[in-house]
Amino acid sequence: MLENVGLTVASRVILSGLTLTLTEARIGIVGRNGSGKTSLLRLLSGLVPPSSGTVRVDGLDPARARKAMLSRLGILFQNPDHQIIFPTVAEELSFGLHQQGMTKSAAQTAMRAMLAQHGRSHWEDRPVTALSQGQRHFLCLLSVLAMKPATILLDEPFAGLDLPTQSRLTRTFDALPQRLILITHDPAALAGYDRIIWLEEGRIRADGPPSTILPDFTAEMARLGEVDADTDLPD
Repeated sequence: MLENVGLTVASRVILSGLTLTLTEARIGIVGRNGSGKTSLLRLLSGLVPPSSGTVRVDGLDPARARKAMLSRLGILFQNPDHQIIFPTVAEELSFGLHQQGMTKSAAQTAMRAMLAQHGRSHWEDRPVTALSQGQRHFLCLLSVLAMKPATILLDEPFAGLDLPTQSRLTRTFDALPQRLILITHDPAALAGYDRIIWLEEGRIRADGPPSTILPDFTAEMARLGEVDADTDLPD
């Protein structure tokens, strides 16, 4: 839940006056570049605290209760190289499990089970540098899934991936029992979603079902494409 949340960085207002209760199983977030989408996910995950207002996940402040958030929220960044911190697949997958309090032996067992479940047992000893971008992205997803969070935040997960990899990730996402909150520029990726939040200049422009929000969003993006759409951006 967000209550009158604002975020200001270096005197620049990023988000302002956001009040949201997020309960649906599938929530999409759309908006132009710079509208505050990624900042919203960072607030929800506790990576940054709000400048004003309150953010609560199960009654907890995610910026303060970081360990408690491990079982509640997972986040998948747009660029896997901003998320991976260990040199091998096994180490990367085991790290979050250690953070949750698992012993080394238990984490190793869980790590191997996760790889086997997804047909990637042969990845265990691989250096992450040997994986393609799509494979590194999938590794990040496995690292999140291993911690079994109730909600997964997805920041443009298909960016830079080829169509077969996008298709495989889509099937994986569709089968997940967790709540998904997905940032995307592609309205087609939100087919079957329950709710769409449209951000513009750090505020909520529209919030509702896809059938109501996406046609208006698509039409507005098409309109902007017909004009010099970037002339309103700051220097």
